[in-house]
Amino acid sequence: MTSTTSDNDRLDRIEQKLDKLATEFDKLATDNEKFNDKFDTYQKAIQWVVQLAFTLIASATLTVIITSVVAK
Repeated sequence: MTSTTSDNDRLDRIEQKLDKLATEFDKLATDNEKFNDKFDTYQKAIQWVVQLAFTLIASATLTVIITSVVAK
């Protein structure tokens, strides 16, 4: 009888730990999704900044070239 009670107590503790792990895993999965969303947004923002920088450099270069050609 004591062995059965001990086994049941042990199984209960294991079940509680498993439930806790499942909850923590779900939280981790949710956090991972949030991180992926933030990273995707960051990546898109960086892409826009780089594109803007290249556009500004190209515009400045064309302005200098056109000004040099027209001034002569």
